[in-house]
Amino acid sequence: MNNLHKLDLNLLLTLNTLLIERNVTRAAARRMSWLVRCVHFSCPLLLPGPRGMLPTARALSLFAPLQAALAQLEQVLQPEQAFDPATSDVRWNLAAADAGEYANLRPMLPSLRAQAPLSRMAVFEAVPARMAQELESGQVDLGFLAQEEAPPGLRHRTLFTEHYVLAGRHGHPLLQTPPDLDQFCALEFIVVSPNGGGFRSSVDTALEQLGRTRKVVLSVPHFLIVPPLLAESDMVALLPSRLLKNALGALRTWEPPVALPDYDMAMVWHERMHLDPAHRWLRERIMEWNGKPA
Repeated sequence: MNNLHKLDLNLLLTLNTLLIERNVTRAAARRMSWLVRCVHFSCPLLLPGPRGMLPTARALSLFAPLQAALAQLEQVLQPEQAFDPATSDVRWNLAAADAGEYANLRPMLPSLRAQAPLSRMAVFEAVPARMAQELESGQVDLGFLAQEEAPPGLRHRTLFTEHYVLAGRHGHPLLQTPPDLDQFCALEFIVVSPNGGGFRSSVDTALEQLGRTRKVVLSVPHFLIVPPLLAESDMVALLPSRLLKNALGALRTWEPPVALPDYDMAMVWHERMHLDPAHRWLRERIMEWNGKPA
């Protein structure tokens, strides 16, 4: 690598031409003399011939690796190629919570498979505390999380605004009508705690401001286990509304009797991927699938 810092790369083009032509004038040979000195070859590259300078066996042995190196350099310097989803075998690495997988990724997959049939997608669990490092390192290309959790310094676009609804089974003995605050606090709740073991959420803070508490009887780390648990018990849960779009056969939903803030779901990515054609194509499709302008 130190030799490269001292080398005029144009001389490699001159050497390549010499090896193709197999002859060079003395004037051109003088232009190459610095190359010969700089790279510390163990024997001369040029020797006098009947009509000029001729390449030595050492020079000729450099022909194949030199051509390969120049071809790779030419490829690096080529203008950026347009992304063709129909023929590209690109792999995308995404990070999302299980609710995001279900509500955002699942609906778009049929269209994605149709438009980019050779592509592959790996989905990792979204951990907000690790998101910035994973995007910077390239372990993850695109992340999905609540916009308020998005690490600073990342690019992002809002996909949709989500709100929580109270969900419970049909025939629940305490939910024959929309619950008031007393009935709400008497219910047995499941709480989703992504970090594990938590029995509180923002609703508990809101209730405490009203001088009330609720009963949390089960804490789970993932959202998707909750709907079947609700369908088979008298437990209830506050869940993102999109999660329940296809799970309402066994469940009913109500607006909770305590005000809960909505939140924006966003996709986030690192600056290093912003201009990548394949990455840009995927972001635009995700925006379109969510009814947003690309």
